[in-house]
Amino acid sequence: MSSVYYEGVGRRKTSTARVRLFPGGKGNILVNDKPAEEYFFRKEDLAHFLAPLEAVGMRDAFDVSVHVKGGGVSGQAGAVRMGIARALLKANPDLRPVLRAGGFLTRDARMKERKKPGLKRARKAPTYTKR
Repeated sequence: MSSVYYEGVGRRKTSTARVRLFPGGKGNILVNDKPAEEYFFRKEDLAHFLAPLEAVGMRDAFDVSVHVKGGGVSGQAGAVRMGIARALLKANPDLRPVLRAGGFLTRDARMKERKKPGLKRARKAPTYTKR
């Protein structure tokens, strides 16, 4: 891979992805030094994080290198998706309307809710008994 690249950081739930786009590539995608198809074995996750590249029609224009950590598989796919969108924006700022319309630049702020004292989980209360 060449030394010139565009970097973007994406986050989703507790996952963080550092994405690097190398222009002039053949569409190779490495996630944590493994091929993307090997790392994201579910087709839905693979399609989910490739969506920004497909939306702008640059699926094979870049080689992609990703370092992702934390969370689960779906959260990581969401983090990679946002990282790719942000890196694309650095590569070409004119893509902003397309990426914004697809919802690729919006951070999904939903997180796991904390457990509250006196409850069994975040919202589940113990069964009420009158006597």
